[in-house]
Amino acid sequence: MILIDKPYVSDYLIKTIKDFKLQIIATKTAREMINDDSLNWINEIEAIKILENNPKHILYSNSENSINWVEHNLTKTKLPERIKLFKDKILFRELLKDEYPQFYFLGVKYQELRDINPKELNYPFIIKPAVGFFSIAVHKVNSKNEWQSVLDEIDSEMEKLVTAYPKEVIDGNNFIIEEIIPGEEYAVDCYFNDDGEVIILNIMKHVFSSDDDVYDRVYSTSKEIIQDNYDQIHKYIGNIGRKAKIKNFPAHIELRIDSNNSINAIEVNPMRFGGWCTSADLSWHAFQINTYDYVVNSKVPDWNELLKGKEGKKYSLIVLNNSSGIKEEEIKYFDYDLLLKDFSKPLEIRKTDYVNFTIFGFLFLETDENSEDELNEILNSNLRKYIS
Repeated sequence: MILIDKPYVSDYLIKTIKDFKLQIIATKTAREMINDDSLNWINEIEAIKILENNPKHILYSNSENSINWVEHNLTKTKLPERIKLFKDKILFRELLKDEYPQFYFLGVKYQELRDINPKELNYPFIIKPAVGFFSIAVHKVNSKNEWQSVLDEIDSEMEKLVTAYPKEVIDGNNFIIEEIIPGEEYAVDCYFNDDGEVIILNIMKHVFSSDDDVYDRVYSTSKEIIQDNYDQIHKYIGNIGRKAKIKNFPAHIELRIDSNNSINAIEVNPMRFGGWCTSADLSWHAFQINTYDYVVNSKVPDWNELLKGKEGKKYSLIVLNNSSGIKEEEIKYFDYDLLLKDFSKPLEIRKTDYVNFTIFGFLFLETDENSEDELNEILNSNLRKYIS
């Protein structure tokens, strides 16, 4: 069953719902976003009954904006409790405390951030909303000298974004300060089946431009990335599932693997894959696997078959976050055509309302060893060449 909410639903997801006749809940928002009576619409009352009476039924959503609907309508199920456990980063750290007893983290109310004595904090660390999304208001703090300026940036970000997303997605009331997790970062689309086993649907490497970079800019998947990391990641995520005792549940999980092959989760995003229909659609571009169909119908991918002929190819999602230093309201135009000319094999470009969401859009592309520099260029770009 599919639950659609703002801010965005891709044409590919809509086509999937139609082609596979997936049940879609007829909320007011979903009806406003998708004007197609031919879909397998199911009224809210019937959907609630199905989900209450059949815990094996998997509910997938394109957006965490839908959490409010779940919390209000599915109180007789375990979904609200599971979502809260993962969505609240402080609760999630408590879940993993036995695994990482020395891991430093601290929950702080937003109003009390300026009351903290910066000399008492353990540097370097990451500060971010305890309930957050898309690296919004996420900052690395290297020393006490950066503390006040980071707080100023957080104030500015929260003021602007308080109306862009509901509090279930970004809640500025509480922040978490936590030590930096070392290693290479990966994002994983998966679901837990009726036996509690994790089924991995994609593994993406999240590349950063520097040690201080915290942006979501480049996510890449490939045959090599999946094969090199599958077994270790599968085992680790399975352990999270057992600790949380979850079944029939989709998730988008971010984690890091260090040079000693030690893994630590950054966060688990519940009930969805990558935001704005990004990572699931990247899976189709890369391997022609429809992860929406797989999660709703509890299918298991044959990776040996899916990865055939993919040697040396890399498929990437480029998040065009505004790193220009120019305020969105001062930008008159973003040149998407010029952007596309900088890539040898762009697969799809999606434009967004950058004034409200601080993101110009999303680019899907294919590269190989001869065009790898294209990824490095966009990773380090401030995007000013496309702005007027």
